[in-house]
Amino acid sequence: MRWMFWLSAGVLGYMYAGYGLWLWLRSFLRPRPIDRAPSLPSLSLVMVVRNEERYLEEKLRRLLELDYCAERCQVVVVSDGSTDRTEAILRDFAVHPRVCAILNALAAGKASGVNDAMAWAQGELIVFTDARQTIEPGAIRLLAENFADPAVGCASGELMLGSPDSGEAAQGMGLYWKIEKKIRELESASGSVVGATGALYAVRRELVPPLPPGMILDDVYIPMQVARQGFRVVFDGRARAWDLPHQGREREFGRKVRTLTGNYQLLQLAPWLLRRENPVRFEFVSHKLLRLLAPFALAAALISSVFLAAPVYRAALVCQILFYLLATLGITQRNHGPLTRMTDAAFTFVMLNTAALIAFANFVTGRKQAWVR
Repeated sequence: MRWMFWLSAGVLGYMYAGYGLWLWLRSFLRPRPIDRAPSLPSLSLVMVVRNEERYLEEKLRRLLELDYCAERCQVVVVSDGSTDRTEAILRDFAVHPRVCAILNALAAGKASGVNDAMAWAQGELIVFTDARQTIEPGAIRLLAENFADPAVGCASGELMLGSPDSGEAAQGMGLYWKIEKKIRELESASGSVVGATGALYAVRRELVPPLPPGMILDDVYIPMQVARQGFRVVFDGRARAWDLPHQGREREFGRKVRTLTGNYQLLQLAPWLLRRENPVRFEFVSHKLLRLLAPFALAAALISSVFLAAPVYRAALVCQILFYLLATLGITQRNHGPLTRMTDAAFTFVMLNTAALIAFANFVTGRKQAWVR
């Protein structure tokens, strides 16, 4: 039981603290700055949508008003079998000379939509975005500056959970996302980021690969293919998009299950990610795959500490019980005074690891996760 406790504790310690410390040390000892410079390459803004009538009109208007040379900025939108007013909105905007609308009658998934969009995209850079998030006016121009460095093949923007007026959310997923962004920042400072922010990232056109049918995590697969071709994948916190911090726990939980299921799918569709041909194999395992082991390590730590009698294991057991009690309080979504941030963070932690368990069940049973808007 002792080896089980310390092995699980070691995995968890490295996952939640050790990897970040190693990245900080690497960025300090071996920094890799990005040679940014003002640049205006031609670009195509690509978006795949399904039943997005609520956000689409405003999103398209904002894309056409971005602080970028209008003559060098194309907008390509694919409707993936939409059944609401999405296609009508796209037909209205398609009269604009900079907008290309592709209306697919049958839903084939986001990967298929991206492949369709690439056949019409004309820009030197492909900028991927989603319908719901709001891109800051100067974000695309700032993102393009990264490509003045010939070593950069993909540049990811920063997703802010909150609003430009009130700032970022500090609780729940907002806190988790702040930690995630810090990891990406450290990865970028000394090498390449494992994946990109799906709401806003840009890739050199010639480096964008065809996506396998049914691919869930295009914002990981495409950047990893860029790194495989010898280019850097960087993170630029100046280029920002904003999204709602609270979309409902049920929806957020479903999104995390789908994302973590996508990590398993990556191993099936791209086994080279675990081979030497992946230049960021170590980072991929540390950042993505170990998260899939977290719920099993947590269970092993709890079970082993129950059966071990030494004071250190008794203390560990008490700490774990108190933590899960905090998570239980977080389920109520009530104001618990000074404990509110702690209960919310504990609940989010447990929710994410529960999603990892369900993703594992999806992988074992072969259950597929369809793309949803």
